[in-house]
Amino acid sequence: MADSAPRGGAPVSPRFEVCVDSARGAVTARDAGAHRVELCSALFEGGVTPSAGLLETVVEAARGIEVNVLIRPRGGDFIFDRYEVDAMVRDIGTAVRLGAHGIVLGALTAEGAVDMAVCRRLLSAADGRPVTFHRAFDMAREPFEALERLVELGVDRVLTSGQEISALEGAPLLARLVRAAGDRVIVMPGGGVTARNVTRVLRLTGAREIHFSAGTTVESPATHRNSRALMGGTLSRGEYTRRITGPAEVRALMNAARAPGGSAQGPL
Repeated sequence: MADSAPRGGAPVSPRFEVCVDSARGAVTARDAGAHRVELCSALFEGGVTPSAGLLETVVEAARGIEVNVLIRPRGGDFIFDRYEVDAMVRDIGTAVRLGAHGIVLGALTAEGAVDMAVCRRLLSAADGRPVTFHRAFDMAREPFEALERLVELGVDRVLTSGQEISALEGAPLLARLVRAAGDRVIVMPGGGVTARNVTRVLRLTGAREIHFSAGTTVESPATHRNSRALMGGTLSRGEYTRRITGPAEVRALMNAARAPGGSAQGPL
C-alpha cells in the first residue's frame, strides 16, 4: 500500500518534500499540502545554493511550509577546497539569519567517505537547524559506513536514490538503509520519483518521507525571440521555455502516494 508503516505501528501518511527553485514553486508546494520544500538554484546542474534574495522572498511568500536550503557552491563533485568550505559556512550563516528552517549539505573525501571535518564545520554553522545530507551520499564508496558516520554527526535525514539513477532502481539498497537507520536518522528516497512510481518506491523501501520535483515545462511569455543566441552551453534548455513546479504534478504525486491499495501502479 502507499503508506509506510513504522515497526509495530499503524500505517502513516508519508511526509512530502518538494524540490523548488522559485517562490512560485514554494507557494505551489505549500498550497498542495506538502510539508517541506528544498530550495535550490540551477536544477539543471543538480542544484546549487540559491541567492539570499531568493531565499528571503521564499520565506516571506510561502509562510506555513518549512524551507530547507541547499548549500552547494557549484555543480560537479562533492570534494571542496578551503575557499569553497568558507563560502558554504558563510552561506549557511546567511540562510539561518534569513529564516531558513533547515539546511541541506554534503561533502565527501576524494576516497568517497563522508568528509567529517568539513561536515562538522557546516553543521556548526547551521546553529541547531535540522540538517539533511544531500545526494552526495549517492557517490559515497560504502553506503552503510557513510550512514553510520552521518548518525555520528547527528544529521536529521539523508536524501538518496539508493546510489542508482532513480529511487525506484535503488529501492533494494534504500530498503536496507531504512532498516539500518531505524529511528536514528530518516532515510528519504529521492530521484526520479513520479506519480506513476511513488507507491512502489514507498512500498519497496518502507520510507516515511519522499522527495520529488514535480517539474513541468511551460512556454516563455516572450513575444520577441532571437533563436540565434544561447545563454548557456550546447547542453542547455531553450531560452523560451521555463521549468516550473507544476501544481497538477505535485497534487497527482501526493494523491497517488496516499491512495489506498497503491492505485498509482502502471507502466514506468
